[in-house]
Amino acid sequence: MAVEDTQPLISHLIELRKRLLNCIIAVLVIFLALIWFANDIYHIVAAPLIEQMPVGTSMIATDVASPFFTPIKLTIIVSVFLAVPVILYQVWAFVAPALYRHERKLVMPLLFSSTLLFYVGVAFAYFIVFPLAFGFFAKTAPQGVQMATDITNYLDFVMTLFMAFGVAFEVPVAIVLLCWTGITTPEDLKKKRPYILVGAFIVGMLLTPPDVFSQTLLAIPMYCLFEVGVFFSRYYVGKGRRDRDEEHETES
Repeated sequence: MAVEDTQPLISHLIELRKRLLNCIIAVLVIFLALIWFANDIYHIVAAPLIEQMPVGTSMIATDVASPFFTPIKLTIIVSVFLAVPVILYQVWAFVAPALYRHERKLVMPLLFSSTLLFYVGVAFAYFIVFPLAFGFFAKTAPQGVQMATDITNYLDFVMTLFMAFGVAFEVPVAIVLLCWTGITTPEDLKKKRPYILVGAFIVGMLLTPPDVFSQTLLAIPMYCLFEVGVFFSRYYVGKGRRDRDEEHETES
């Protein structure tokens, strides 16, 4: 009896190992394809800062090995970033057998929309926020202070912003899920708009580096995305519970 009980667990672990290996292989293949262009990739990511730096200045490396390892580190991150669709598909393939029919119909659109919104958030940070923020920092530097940013510190800074904006742009998906499960409704969310606005600035303060400029550039889009989520969530209010009840009735 005990052996029979362990069979499902073992099969799940084998399936999990298979899905994890597929994710690792996808990241590794992309990494091997990009490793030759590691320095070019870093130059692309550093371009928003380089364009705003005063003439005659450049980025610096304060560690002996950082000119080699920092582009490699960035290439690994980019590989994971590009492999996100494959990773999400593997997640979907692993959890799909345990989902109800109506949940399966919702998961794929949610995976697609969440991936797209994450990419849009990263693109917003790169094309909109970085030029504005770095231009602001360059112009407000005290007289006699020369900008010479370390390449490793810069990578940590922009990765933090990329993740912050990527996660923040998932707000519409989170709101749709909350309304779909019946936890809240668009009407309740509309009543809490003042608190949501304050919360957006608090989240911006927690997710971004400690400067008001970056916090504001994250908080305002986050609140706008909240309004987008509220608009679309009215089509999903309580739909998850109703579909689950109907499915239970059909099975019984």
